[in-house]
Amino acid sequence: MPINRRKSTTPPIYWQRRQLILIFFIIVVSILLLRAIYLQVNRADFLQYQGNARHLRTVPIIAHRGMLMDRNGKPLAVSTPVDSVWVNPTQFVTVRDKWPTLANLLGLKTSALERILAKRMEREFVYLKRHVEPKIASQTRALKLAGVFLQREYKRYYPTGEVSAHVLGFTNIDDQGQEGLELALDKFLLGTPGKQQIVQDRNGQFIAEPVNLLMPHMGQDIRLTIDSRLQYLVHRELKQAVLNAGARAGSAVILDVHTGEVLAMVNQPTYNPNNRNKLQNYRNRVVTDIFEPGSTLKPFTIATALDSGKYFPNTKVNTNPGRLALGKYTVRDSRNYGIIDVATVIKKSSNVGASKIALSLSAKRLWQILTQVGFGYISGSGFPGEVAGRLAHFSEWYRVQQASISFGYGIGVSLLQLARAYAMLGNDGILPPIRFLEGVNAKKSLGNGRHKVVSAKVAQQMLDILVEVVKPGGTGEKAQINGYTVAGKTGTVRKPVIGGYSESDYLALFVGIVPANRPRLVMAVLIDEPKEEYYGGKVAAPVFANVMAESLRLLNVLPDNIKFR
Repeated sequence: MPINRRKSTTPPIYWQRRQLILIFFIIVVSILLLRAIYLQVNRADFLQYQGNARHLRTVPIIAHRGMLMDRNGKPLAVSTPVDSVWVNPTQFVTVRDKWPTLANLLGLKTSALERILAKRMEREFVYLKRHVEPKIASQTRALKLAGVFLQREYKRYYPTGEVSAHVLGFTNIDDQGQEGLELALDKFLLGTPGKQQIVQDRNGQFIAEPVNLLMPHMGQDIRLTIDSRLQYLVHRELKQAVLNAGARAGSAVILDVHTGEVLAMVNQPTYNPNNRNKLQNYRNRVVTDIFEPGSTLKPFTIATALDSGKYFPNTKVNTNPGRLALGKYTVRDSRNYGIIDVATVIKKSSNVGASKIALSLSAKRLWQILTQVGFGYISGSGFPGEVAGRLAHFSEWYRVQQASISFGYGIGVSLLQLARAYAMLGNDGILPPIRFLEGVNAKKSLGNGRHKVVSAKVAQQMLDILVEVVKPGGTGEKAQINGYTVAGKTGTVRKPVIGGYSESDYLALFVGIVPANRPRLVMAVLIDEPKEEYYGGKVAAPVFANVMAESLRLLNVLPDNIKFR
């Protein structure tokens, strides 16, 4: 029986299409396989790098900033570890409903948090709050919010607060020096950051222990010449003096007569460097402000006269009739002292006497002495913002200028320059360098060399003359210290105004050396615009006496003026 073969009902066109599709997929799969093989064999390193770039991060390890200490090793500036809160906005946005909780914990308003992130959504790292308290950091960590992280940093802390503020200065939030010795010594204090590799998942969470690629190196610890005990004494007495006098401001500095080491440096008003929200009044007036020194300059006029050989301490000077006409200008004394000797010119602070002596000398020689003690030049202390002062070249002097400079007008100096110049008198005529670094760090000291200005004989003669100023009857008798001989000079200076000098605003000054028989310390005190009592001998001299009486005891300096019955 013949077989009945049934003809296919599938049109040839459909069969051809299926074959084409099958061939197409075979080609595509083959291409993908070949591509995969190519990438795995020939581009493996590249792919590995790209993968790591998305999961591995190299982050810096912040280096610990070096510590500043006083000469006795007491910490003055230290960096303590703290945490800062940061977010990855792309991840953090996934927990937007938790934003108010985090904002409240960090002391922020939710609107403020939103403003912080609004323009930074494309970034991977955005700080929310720097340097949070340990308790806040722990609570933030406990929230376990996606995209929220803590970063270890360092915060600078100043144990003495406002007491040492002007000499130390402060750092910014990144622990970099901004003012004072923090800025001057920044390259020594800064450490070298390290590097750390971290592994994160797609949510930014750490999934492996960090790997240290480069360990950080902490900055140097530096011992300063500052004595925190003396620093506190000066701060206390200067603050009280400015308050009692109703003054605008005040400054004081103590130097070691022989080494030029800065033992204390204080200004009022001051600030607390631990409170970054109120960083004001941070100008260190001791080194940045210049003023006319008035009568405190007279010792250098007299030292020039003694050094010339034309004058001796007992040489007579005629100051009659208490005034001296120089063209249209007149130099005056507070009263007519008549015929007095050179020593009395200083003791009574005679402007006429100083002028007549200066005009009898070579202008060049007076200028040389003033420049050699550091006036008109930066001391080389290296302190940020230090000024050179103002002293015109002698070739530009007229007679009236030479006279006015002799008693401290027409010249601008800083308090640091003035203290250093007096240190020369207590150091056998040798001008010491200004130093802020102590001991083994002296080779890096922010100071220059020393040089001879006048002979040891002239320096001793000046000390003997300055001792008379502080004795009863002298202008500086309130600077006396029981058991010690004090050499010093007062100054009461009218402040310059447009067209001349003020009739109501003064600077009260005193600079002293103690003990005068075995010089150890020099201190310069300036009170700016004291009210009512404005004489240097009444306003500034007592600050010197109060500070030095205690300082000498703390430093175990033996009395040099004890009388036995």
